[in-house]
Amino acid sequence: MTQDALGKWGEARAMEFLMSKDHVILDKNVRLKKHEIDIVALDKQTLELVIIEVKTRQTAAICPPWKAVTKSKQRQIIHVANWLVKERQIDREVRFDVVSIVHNTYRTEIEHLRNAFSP
Repeated sequence: MTQDALGKWGEARAMEFLMSKDHVILDKNVRLKKHEIDIVALDKQTLELVIIEVKTRQTAAICPPWKAVTKSKQRQIIHVANWLVKERQIDREVRFDVVSIVHNTYRTEIEHLRNAFSP
């Protein structure tokens, strides 16, 4: 599986996982110029708008996938989220989560990091 195919597969699994955890998927692959938010959801329990970055890897031997969400990547996500909230006039608390997936022939592990970072 190519890295691009693995990423798309991971995003689809992340959406299924989030829906099973009382999230409503509002949008996916929201772009602002060259930056992107993977998933935008509503947490039905807290009523927060949740901005989700999905990281999928075939192994966590070097480090878990969520560690790839660097400070620079966080700033990019926050920038797009600020634009999205303003553009759509959203009046909700915003939370930033990361869904970290390790998928290979032996296993699939999904880890959901709520409040993974903040603006």
